[in-house]
Amino acid sequence: MQHAYGLDIPTTLDELCHPQRMALVVYDMQVGIVSQISDGPKITRRVVEVIESARAGGFRILYTRHMFLPKEIAGAAQLRTAMVWQRVNQISDVKSPFLRDSAEFEIIPEISPRASEAVFDKITMSAFAATPLNIVLRDCGIGAFAIVGIAIEIGIEPTVRHAMDLGYIPVLVTDACGSGNGAAADRSLASLATFGGSLQTNTTAINLLLRRTAAPLEPN
Repeated sequence: MQHAYGLDIPTTLDELCHPQRMALVVYDMQVGIVSQISDGPKITRRVVEVIESARAGGFRILYTRHMFLPKEIAGAAQLRTAMVWQRVNQISDVKSPFLRDSAEFEIIPEISPRASEAVFDKITMSAFAATPLNIVLRDCGIGAFAIVGIAIEIGIEPTVRHAMDLGYIPVLVTDACGSGNGAAADRSLASLATFGGSLQTNTTAINLLLRRTAAPLEPN
């Protein structure tokens, strides 16, 4: 741990990985998203492992869910993006997946958020845009988070970049982060590694560190 100007400046994953400094963000592990990627079951198993380790170590856990709006109120940017993703040329051909309360919108049954954990819904790629995530982490005194989920090239990279601009230290658990386009995901990880400011690790390493404290958060 570096110390300067009255600040503690962690530089390693070992220094970051403490319940008072780091939380776990589980990004968009939803029925309609996990089913779209070929290695969905493998990513699911690894995400579940990390969640269980974070719970054992007393880390705060926050989940995100992506929500599409009905076309009537989606707005120009949302509709244009939907046309690109769905490869259609007319607004009339756009479908609205992941509508609120639909089966596709829900978090997969293998993952069951506890009453002591939070779920935030969003219509943006960055988990920090127009959600309470930043407020919650700041209020808990958390300056870093590990992130798992889907998809690296669509939402996890924007979330990590946004987080760094907000002053957080993000930790990507790369083998617990899925993607729809492997080449694009590799570019995202390489770009983030080049830029600096975030860390990358794997499930083996993070699970050992998360379980190190092995004590749930309780009132003093």
